[in-house]
Amino acid sequence: MDPIWTNSRPTRNHGYMIYDTLFALDRDGKVAPQMVDRYDVSPDRLVYTFTLRDGLLWHDGQPVTAEDCVASIRRWAAKDSLGQKLMAITRAIDVVDAKSFRITLTKPTGVLLFGLAKPSSYPAFMMPKRVAETDPFKQITDYTGSGPFVFKTDEWQPGVKAVYVKFDKYKPRDEPPSGLAGGKKVNVDRVVWLSMPDPQAQVNALAAGEIDYLEMPLVDLLPLLRDDKNVRLTEYNPLGIMMAFRMNHTTKPFDDPKIRQAVWYALNQRDFMAAAVGDPKQYRICKSMYACGTAFETNVGMEGKLESTVDKSKALLKEAGYDGTPVVLIQFTGLGSNIGPVAKALLERGGFKVDMQVSDIATWVARQKSRAPSNAGGWSAFMTGPTGIDTINPLVVDMMDASCDKAQPGWPCDAELEKLRQAFMDATDLEAQKAAADAAQKRAVEISTHIPIGQFHVPIATRSTVEGVIEAPAPVFWNLVKH
Repeated sequence: MDPIWTNSRPTRNHGYMIYDTLFALDRDGKVAPQMVDRYDVSPDRLVYTFTLRDGLLWHDGQPVTAEDCVASIRRWAAKDSLGQKLMAITRAIDVVDAKSFRITLTKPTGVLLFGLAKPSSYPAFMMPKRVAETDPFKQITDYTGSGPFVFKTDEWQPGVKAVYVKFDKYKPRDEPPSGLAGGKKVNVDRVVWLSMPDPQAQVNALAAGEIDYLEMPLVDLLPLLRDDKNVRLTEYNPLGIMMAFRMNHTTKPFDDPKIRQAVWYALNQRDFMAAAVGDPKQYRICKSMYACGTAFETNVGMEGKLESTVDKSKALLKEAGYDGTPVVLIQFTGLGSNIGPVAKALLERGGFKVDMQVSDIATWVARQKSRAPSNAGGWSAFMTGPTGIDTINPLVVDMMDASCDKAQPGWPCDAELEKLRQAFMDATDLEAQKAAADAAQKRAVEISTHIPIGQFHVPIATRSTVEGVIEAPAPVFWNLVKH
């Protein structure tokens, strides 16, 4: 339940319930102040001074201070790939007074505010200093936030339910909600998240009025929901989800770059999307590491790949001297688990041996952190799905981070890719950014940081008595009204 320790989507969603951010992205993807009241930038664009809004309180009643925010930024930046890049050009982060702090850079950048506003993988959630000083590679145990809901740890049943209650002392911005920005006005006293692995049971519960809200209904069951006059479907995340196949660069067999290349020719997107989504109206073939429909979408480096050209896959494996080491494919149970067998079948058809190991999602998330060999409790590959907004450029695609031990699980290590990501960060116009983004994708494909396997979107389903679902890259529960 620590959104800095893990970048899993459920934990990110939990973070938006109980924490707040200094900045956020509005519905149009523009950066907007959230906890920050005002900020100033020096003429040379090296010094940013931030002042917090009045009335910000932690759930324990203590005021939010600049010291808390500085500690939170440091913890976030230790894990987030863009945060790491920003810290590399940060001279100092200083407390000015109880409500103000200053970030001094060594050179200008156009992405500092975006970094503080990015919606996931990882969001810069603010925590009390005592919590934020926890080693970022260890989980926190104190869930005190300053967000619109309080997490009821006494009612938490891991894997069963999580309970949140309205934080009566939360002070929303005096403006309409927009995306993850704006006024976070809470209209309900209590929200209970239930874990229901069976998609049919989820739909039945919604139809019967036993639940009010279903985050990601199975696409095959959408016709049932569309025909129910007591159910409302809302498209809330237009860029959807970017599914990806992630390989572990540190252990056999994927420590060999040629063996990683073979995977590109074993897989194809259509089979994954047909299994995960089914309805072609809900997915698209997207051979880009950046979300299709965004400024940096590109097919650079993708020529001939992701077409299940199994002869090519087998030839590459033969050239690499593949010795039959099994691909330990870790897969979670529940919604989305049907893509595991697809990956297994495609890899085997392409000449790999595959050992698919299935667990609950909590175990799956924890196992990703393991650096043990794949035959000793580690892993070779898994599939994941960041939101589209988290894949719009090479700085926010966490799986393109090739900073070795500091990278996300999979730990790609490539100085050339890191230079190209830095070039994007240093670019001062769209043309230069586009060139850097194309070059970064080309290199990421060459070293196989990850493999995109399709883009899809699924609406939120609610009872017709629920209104106020916000269009945002994460499901949020402020602004909701239940009649």
